[in-house]
Amino acid sequence: MGRVTSRRRVVRVVEGVPGARPDTLTVEEPLEIRVGGKPLTITMRTPGHDFDLAAGFLVGEGVSRSSDDIRSIRYCAGTTADGSNTYNVLDVVLADGVAPPGASLERNFYTTSSCGLCGKASLDAVRTTATWPVDGDGLTLSPSTVTELPDRLRTAQLVFDRTGGLHAAGLFSATGELLCLREDVGRHNAVDKVVGWAARQGRLPLSGTVLMVSGRASFELVQKAVMAGIPLLAAVSAPSSLAVDLAAEMGLTLVGFLRGTSMNVYSRPDRLGLSTTLLFS
Repeated sequence: MGRVTSRRRVVRVVEGVPGARPDTLTVEEPLEIRVGGKPLTITMRTPGHDFDLAAGFLVGEGVSRSSDDIRSIRYCAGTTADGSNTYNVLDVVLADGVAPPGASLERNFYTTSSCGLCGKASLDAVRTTATWPVDGDGLTLSPSTVTELPDRLRTAQLVFDRTGGLHAAGLFSATGELLCLREDVGRHNAVDKVVGWAARQGRLPLSGTVLMVSGRASFELVQKAVMAGIPLLAAVSAPSSLAVDLAAEMGLTLVGFLRGTSMNVYSRPDRLGLSTTLLFS
């Protein structure tokens, strides 16, 4: 596997005084995902948990719904001049009877680490039919439990401590127990790695769980949560308008600006014991 961090020499200036020192950086490398030998997408990611990333990506696109839908995932060898493996290309073989990605899911053959939506043909193509509707999920938890999640997520971010340059996604139980944490240079990749871990463990749908992300809440992150059957998405930063619209449409509880003891609840506040009338008064 590729390295997660890399060292570079930098000039450090403190109170106007320059000095040389090494710095630890987060590695960012391209990962090409193929399905049945056919290129599907390239994403810029931090190496590690690549099989989870691919599996979660396919869940988010509605291609895979369980561990039985994927026969195998393997790295493609011989991608360098000397024949060694860069571990930057992998191929997913779907199980018999599982339909491959259709034309409506095709992306431009490049996706940046900051925006998994780049290359979508249209907004309608993103509104994939959810396999497990979250509107009726009976998850309930207290606001105090939610406010504890950012610190628990941050405490578990081991690579962030060394680089300061990674996003994190954590899957929590209704009681605040951390079930899975993944870090990546891309927000959507970190979420895909969490969902892919659950898919490969046969845990889908993720009913009664909370997805906590270290950055903002985009439309695509809401989509990925819904497609995995997660009823609550919490973010330390702001959601987009489309993220709020989709969360309300699908019945997902969306929490933003989760900092300290405060938060904004944009949809389905009843799961936190709060009145829904507050959103419409």
